[in-house]
Amino acid sequence: MTPEDLIAHYGLQPIPREGGLFRQTWAGPERADGRPDGTAIVALLTAAPDDFSALHRLPTAEIWHFYLGGPLQLLLLAPDGTSRTVVLGPDVLGGQHPQFTVPARTWMGARVAAGGDWALFGCTMAPGFTYQDYEHGDVADLTARYPSEAARIVELCRP
Repeated sequence: MTPEDLIAHYGLQPIPREGGLFRQTWAGPERADGRPDGTAIVALLTAAPDDFSALHRLPTAEIWHFYLGGPLQLLLLAPDGTSRTVVLGPDVLGGQHPQFTVPARTWMGARVAAGGDWALFGCTMAPGFTYQDYEHGDVADLTARYPSEAARIVELCRP
């Protein structure tokens, strides 16, 4: 199995601004406020230097699910100024997570871990994702707020 096989199989398309490829696989019924009850996507990142999920945040929690490929490093920058890295992958006894919930309003960015070629993963939200909720990370603002993560922030930001 190759990334090209997965792109063709799922009909993956570029994720606007954030990076990577995706396809929405589910959207729940629309609520009174116009948002879907929930959404789910399948997504793919490769080890190419310019292929990463750019730092962004959402107003509600997002659940990331690991499916196939190499581990995925997820940088999390919390509202309280702390940071951590979570690794999504198959080695659960070695500390990797098959799924991880990113708390609301937490900056998140991801890339395939060193040594990996690609990762197939998914994200689920309830209430569902809307583009109006997406907040794209700014490198100057984030490095000022999280100076200990400045190098990684630079690597995970797009203009």
